[in-house]
Amino acid sequence: MKEILRRALTGAVFITLLLSAIFLNSDAFDFLLMIFGLACIYEYKRMVGLRGYYIFLAYLVLWWIFIYLIKENDRIPINILMAVTIITDLGLLYFLFSKKGEQFNNLNKFLAGLFYIGGGCIFLTMIPYKNDEFAKYLIMGIFILIWVNDSFAYLVGRSIGRTKLFPSVSPKKTIEGALGGFVFTLAAAFFMAKYEPIVNVTQWMTLAGVIVVVGNLGDLVESKLKRVAGVKDSGALLPGHGGMLDRLDSLVFAAPFAYLTLKIFTNVS
Repeated sequence: MKEILRRALTGAVFITLLLSAIFLNSDAFDFLLMIFGLACIYEYKRMVGLRGYYIFLAYLVLWWIFIYLIKENDRIPINILMAVTIITDLGLLYFLFSKKGEQFNNLNKFLAGLFYIGGGCIFLTMIPYKNDEFAKYLIMGIFILIWVNDSFAYLVGRSIGRTKLFPSVSPKKTIEGALGGFVFTLAAAFFMAKYEPIVNVTQWMTLAGVIVVVGNLGDLVESKLKRVAGVKDSGALLPGHGGMLDRLDSLVFAAPFAYLTLKIFTNVS
């Protein structure tokens, strides 16, 4: 009971901080996501044994360029970053499904962390900007979709879960839990369309599907990184939840895919 209360209190503080930044203004949201990214990179750096502090500098420079210099209509540099970030994520999926315990050199660790976390956080920040407007309900809805998936995957998996999803990497996750999270997230996406009409019902549910599937893979990628590193959590910043990367792993991994999905909606409609 004490652990549940601690998790609930930490989760409430985290959600309050995030929603406060979203509804305060876009600059507050940008700054908060930048800090979250630094925390995630710090945990990743310790987890994989990456030496030096160059990754922090590279992340801040990349952030400054794409959040403050590159405009929404500057498609070429954004598309290049999106391609590099997605390719990095696909490389991490290869690492996830590979039976060999690949040993990354420092350059591999640096590039993987910079684009997997840094690129993911940048695209997570870009998502709510539509025609120079800050669509607060859109980004809030995406966070809610991830939270609904995580919560109901846990509840359904704990209640009726029998079949292990990926026991060699995450022995507690079940197929029943993943399916339960998916169904409840689609239901949540249906209701999201009533509050954020920028994305219609079909698009919301498609976006939810992308976020759940890719987000679950991102969660497994981080689980394998922790297993290879021999640690239970990426850090201890959030009592009851582990580290910041433990909390944002699904979102950071899914962000470039969600951004791509939204751009496809814009170009098709």
